Amino acid sequence: MRYAAIILVACGGLWGAPAIAADERFLASLKRLDPATRLEQVCDLEAMRQIARDSTPYRPDRAKSDVISHPRHLGDTLKGSGGAFRSKGKWYAFSFTCKGTPDHLKVLSFSYKIGPPIPETKWASYGLWR
Repeated sequence: MRYAAIILVACGGLWGAPAIAADERFLASLKRLDPATRLEQVCDLEAMRQIARDSTPYRPDRAKSDVISHPRHLGDTLKGSGGAFRSKGKWYAFSFTCKGTPDHLKVLSFSYKIGPPIPETKWASYGLWR
């Protein structure tokens, strides 16, 4: 449950709360997490930002770095090939490399590759939802 709560705080600005207040709440939430989880959270948020900003037809509202397989933590870098993001009610696989700051509060670089759609028949086994 902790995972979902942090993403909701991060997206608080989408529901009319001032962006600065949402950013402050997100930062405060991140600081309460262990460093590994914190890096995963900022990388998940960066995945949504990058995919939405780039010239893709996707508009992610959720991203998880550990759906199909767990990412590897290499110091301040997170590498994964088993992530997933949700766009327009469907889930898609993605792989990524995310380098964070030493405190794991910000992303310094992020690259990704979008994979195939994840069949709805596999959603439950991966812990995904509509």
